[in-house]
Amino acid sequence: MSRHQRGLTLLAAVLPLALSSCGKTVSKSPYTEVPVQQRDIVVSATATGVIQPILTLSVKSKASGEILAMPVQTGDEVKAGQLLARVDPRIPQNNLTQAQANLVVARAQLDNATAQLKRSEALFASASITQAGYDSAQLAAATAKAAVVTAEAALQTAKDAMEDTRVRAPITGTVLELDAVLGTVISSPTSDVAGGTIILKMANLDTVQVSALVDETDVGKVQPGMAVTITVDAYPTRTFDGAVLKIEPQAQVNQNVTMFPVDVNILNPEHLLKPGMNTEVEVHVGQRHSVLAVPNAALRTPKDVSSAARVLGLDPLAVEQQLAASRQPDPDTPSAAATRSSQGSTSPSYIVFVLRGGKIVPVVITTGLTDLDYIEVTNGLTGSDTVVVLTSGSS
Repeated sequence: MSRHQRGLTLLAAVLPLALSSCGKTVSKSPYTEVPVQQRDIVVSATATGVIQPILTLSVKSKASGEILAMPVQTGDEVKAGQLLARVDPRIPQNNLTQAQANLVVARAQLDNATAQLKRSEALFASASITQAGYDSAQLAAATAKAAVVTAEAALQTAKDAMEDTRVRAPITGTVLELDAVLGTVISSPTSDVAGGTIILKMANLDTVQVSALVDETDVGKVQPGMAVTITVDAYPTRTFDGAVLKIEPQAQVNQNVTMFPVDVNILNPEHLLKPGMNTEVEVHVGQRHSVLAVPNAALRTPKDVSSAARVLGLDPLAVEQQLAASRQPDPDTPSAAATRSSQGSTSPSYIVFVLRGGKIVPVVITTGLTDLDYIEVTNGLTGSDTVVVLTSGSS
């Protein structure tokens, strides 16, 4: 055999193998297997809002005059009763001194009137003075007693006015804003028809509030007491817990979108959350912990179960017969009543394909809470099952 003939023979032998190799394709499975596992399912309604104090107090002075001292600054944590400002005490001090002197005089007049009444009683008993003279002595004593009471009240008022020159914190909280500075002449709300001068604003930040705007499509799921998680830009890796306080009845419409304000209280013991911070709010409208769950993609309805069966290589008629048999249990079995009860329940039911005994079989399940990825299975599957999820393009 010539060299040319041997080459043709070798080419003839190799060519079929090469063509066979080029024509071979790797088959792709139309589904993936996903074990049924326990998961936490949380459904949230998202919203945005701004941190606000639950209550902001505007602190005013009952005394009028020039501010001589203000030993606090914005951001200071103060306790109830702590000194916030001191107002010029000269006029209240003068009034206090005068009230003290008036009380001394009133008490002296009372002592004199009391002694005169005793003498008048003795003289009247011996018929040395008339009834009119005795009555006059009694009136003088009573008038002196009233003058003492009036002087004591005036003295207490003067003391209170003197104490009012020292403005103290009405609550334990944080100074948010200073509205007056040293040298400002302020007016008292009791003497100024305009309501008096605000010295500063303060609030207790142990608990703060967010008025979150929730879309009208989600607000029906929100109830007072529901758990809430919020995040702020200042602490991107940290979340803060709270609870829904109430849902406001009046909607707000912005750019044709209807929203409802939902008031949320957030515990803030470290005072990390400051008034004015923008927040992202998640209201946990539904939560399930450690429940059996399957991917939403595994769910089938009676309308599409036949097409899914064909993709899986199953006989659609046989699948329908299996589902019909599973829906009509033997009435004599103990599980019949439970099955009828589950069929009459309001829980949604779906069909999933499950791997059992090496075969793919359809199973009717009842479901509960669902998020964007997984759904809770309340009946029909166990933790040892594996569901079939059609791959993208197969379904």
